[in-house]
Amino acid sequence: MDRAVEAVEKALEQYGAPIYVRKQIVHNTHVVRTLEERGAIFVEETAEVPEGEIVVFSAHGVSPMVHAEAGQRQLRTIDATCPLVTKVHNEAKRFANQDYDILLIGHEGHEEVEGTAGEAPDHIQLVDGLDSVDRIQVKDPSKLVWLSQTTLSVDETIETVTKLKERFPTLLDPPSDDICYATQNRQVAVKEIAAQSQLVIVVGSENSSNSKRLVEVAKGFGAASYLVDNASFVKDEWLEGVTTVGVTSGASVPEELVDGVLAYLAGHGFADVEEVESVKESMRFALPHELRKDLRAN
Repeated sequence: MDRAVEAVEKALEQYGAPIYVRKQIVHNTHVVRTLEERGAIFVEETAEVPEGEIVVFSAHGVSPMVHAEAGQRQLRTIDATCPLVTKVHNEAKRFANQDYDILLIGHEGHEEVEGTAGEAPDHIQLVDGLDSVDRIQVKDPSKLVWLSQTTLSVDETIETVTKLKERFPTLLDPPSDDICYATQNRQVAVKEIAAQSQLVIVVGSENSSNSKRLVEVAKGFGAASYLVDNASFVKDEWLEGVTTVGVTSGASVPEELVDGVLAYLAGHGFADVEEVESVKESMRFALPHELRKDLRAN
C-alpha cells in the first residue's frame, strides 16, 4: 500500500501535476485528500483521463480490459498494483490456461476482485461468503482451485475454504498464501490486543476491506471495536467504564492518524502505551518500473 502512494508522489515529483489516478490509490480518505492537494486527480475510469496523459493504476490492480482501454486512449500508464495482487492475477491466468475452474473468495464489487476476475472471466466464479458456496456450479470437480482477495480475514477465508472442501473434496489450494502479509500480521496482532482490551479502535476508512476485517476480528475476540477515520471520530461514551483500550490501523493508514488517536486517548486518561508487534515487517517492494523511464518522451 505504501508503495502505491509513493508511486503517485514520485510521479508528481518527476512529471508535475496533474497526475491522474484510476480509482482511489489506496482505500484511505486522508491519503487521497493529501494527494489531491498535491495535484493528483482521481477518476473512476480511464475514459475520464485526457488522451496522452499519465494515469496511475491503484494498488488493487486492474483487468486486461482496463490496460487495453488505456492503450486505445494513448495514456501513459504507471501500474502501482501491489505485487501480491499481481501474484494472484498470474495464478488466475496460469490455472485458466490449464482449464481449471477458479473459485475466487472475495467481496463482490471490490476493485481487486474485479481486476482478478477480469484475467480469466470464463473460468472464475466469485465466492462471497459461506452462503454462496451452495450455489457454485463447476465443469469438472477434479480441476478446481481456489484463490482469494488479498485483504480478507484469514479466519474467514479458512472457514470458507473448509466449507468449499466439504462440497468439493478435491479442491486444490493455491501454490502460496494469497492473503497480504501486512493484512495477516495486523490480524494476528489485533487478536493479541483484543484479548487484553475492553475496547479496540481501528484507524482506517469505511471503504478499506482490510480495516473492516480488523474490527470483525477484534469483536470475535470479545472486545468492543469501532472503525474511525481519525481522532475526531472517536466518541467519549466508548471510553465509559473502560480501563484498557487497544489501537491498531489498516495497512494504508498514515502513522500521523494513529498518533492522533493515541493523543486523544492520552487526553482522556489513557497515557500509558504498550506496543504490540507480533511480527516484524521487513518486506519492501521496488517502485513500478515505469517510474524509471521517461513517460513524457515522444
